[in-house]
Amino acid sequence: MRFMMIVKATTDSEAGNKPSQELLDAMQKYNEELVRAGVLLAADGLQPSSSAIRISYPEPGGKPKVVDGPFTEAKEMIAGYTLIEVKSREEAIEWAMRMPDPHGFGQGEIELRQVFEMEELADNPETIAKDAALREQIREQYKA
Repeated sequence: MRFMMIVKATTDSEAGNKPSQELLDAMQKYNEELVRAGVLLAADGLQPSSSAIRISYPEPGGKPKVVDGPFTEAKEMIAGYTLIEVKSREEAIEWAMRMPDPHGFGQGEIELRQVFEMEELADNPETIAKDAALREQIREQYKA
């Protein structure tokens, strides 16, 4: 089971304020624990929405609309993510509970969401096989 820990943005992260060295050290230690446990797939912080681009589809079948950031409502933004693969929902919650306060000021908020597997979305064996082949191709690219 894959889960994404979505770190919510704050006014500080949206202002582009960088984390303290202490927080960077704590996050690095946490990520090292995830690696040692063999559950970490990816983890990154995101730049503020002032450098973001939002693409929306306002009309069915219509052309996409591009809007440059910044965007309002920092608490609705994402400041970073950690993607893990674990055996259960409970294990994902345990790992999320161990993450240091992502902003270091008591404002941190993490949203934990399970990632859909293709078998949960599609009934077509060909679609599932194509998805598996693409994932294998990605794994091979990372090995190279």
